[in-house]
Amino acid sequence: MARKRGKKYRDAAEQIDKSIAYPVDEAVALVQKLDVANFDDSIEVVIKLNVDTKQADQQLRGAVVLPNGTGKDQKVIVFAKGDKAKEAEAAGADVVGEEDLAQKIMDGWMDFDVAVSTPDMMAQVGRLGRVLGPKGLMPNPKTGTVTMDVTKAVSEAKAGKVTYRTDRDGNIAVAIGKKSFDTDKLVENFKTVESILVKNRPASVHGTYIQNISVSSTFGPGVKVSPESF
Repeated sequence: MARKRGKKYRDAAEQIDKSIAYPVDEAVALVQKLDVANFDDSIEVVIKLNVDTKQADQQLRGAVVLPNGTGKDQKVIVFAKGDKAKEAEAAGADVVGEEDLAQKIMDGWMDFDVAVSTPDMMAQVGRLGRVLGPKGLMPNPKTGTVTMDVTKAVSEAKAGKVTYRTDRDGNIAVAIGKKSFDTDKLVENFKTVESILVKNRPASVHGTYIQNISVSSTFGPGVKVSPESF
């Protein structure tokens, strides 16, 4: 059954020309203007890539620091011990621990946005895979969250680092900020995401790499974006 949309949403959607793809700056400004939420909604981009995710080398996964942040105060936890635990605390980690932290999560505590681990702690963290994996919170070397440089990992997470990963259909969805951001700052974040995907284009991909791009707020209609405007 098709989802029934409210009048505000339908009125906003009618102001979008569905037959065209807008330049990136116009698309972002339109999304901000037409958002129907009465709070500072998140702005998200979805990029459809011409990749076959059944092929290991075409599964994109990584992280990028948005130049203007995400507008969200990220709660960061770190699995570390000894000097690395002290380093994480000094860098501003919200919670630092070892087996005790792992057990706390096993018991149901999930009040955090990013999990970082030193490599030597992954034996403890590994048993949390069923809990953290489905939520996209499992530390991973590809996203820079399994590292000995915990200062960098915590600092980047606090500064607005976001992760990306292709779904089974080749789509990547990334939040690029809040509705209240200046349009040019959202556009800069948007272009940063697009550029990292282009930079990491798999060598085995042929033809048009970026097939479709859209931008929307969480509760507003989507707007198609022209790849040529980047």
